Amino acid sequence: MAASKISDASLTCTGMKGKHLCGQGDRMENVEIRRFVAQDRDWLAAEHRESYARAEGFDTSFGVLVASILDDFLDQHDPTCERGWIAWQEGQRLGSIFCVKLDDQTAKLRLFLLTEKARGKGLGQRMLAQCMGFAQAQGYSEMKLWTHESHRAAGALYAKNGWQLMSSEPVVSFGQPLIEQHWEITL
Repeated sequence: MAASKISDASLTCTGMKGKHLCGQGDRMENVEIRRFVAQDRDWLAAEHRESYARAEGFDTSFGVLVASILDDFLDQHDPTCERGWIAWQEGQRLGSIFCVKLDDQTAKLRLFLLTEKARGKGLGQRMLAQCMGFAQAQGYSEMKLWTHESHRAAGALYAKNGWQLMSSEPVVSFGQPLIEQHWEITL
């Protein structure tokens, strides 16, 4: 399933007397999806660390991994073919998603996160479409991602958008027994 083409410019959906832009129905209003900037780094690392420690019992190694991914992105990403976004509403960050290059044909979806208050309201779909649309516009022919089976809502979102679960295997990561998953999609 091809992602819809979405401009790289920041997007805002505003409800107007029952009519909503961006096709979100009764969803989050006035949410901007803007580019990730260096000032988002500490919040994003902390939000990942704290959310996953609270929800899944992840140890501190997870926060260290996320901080390292963010530092590498800030130091080495190619803005012509890699991008990160932050969902933003009324001065608050609500989530993130990143598209990074694996090779000339393949992009990797990384650091997809929504805060608890932003979940289940259509924002994840919007962010996924933004990321996939960017990857397609940059000429990538496929995308891959790595996640855990416990992220059932994310898995359902990926499947709904045409992603295929390629493998699942039991692992011990971040101090927890988990089922690691690898997903792919042809753009």
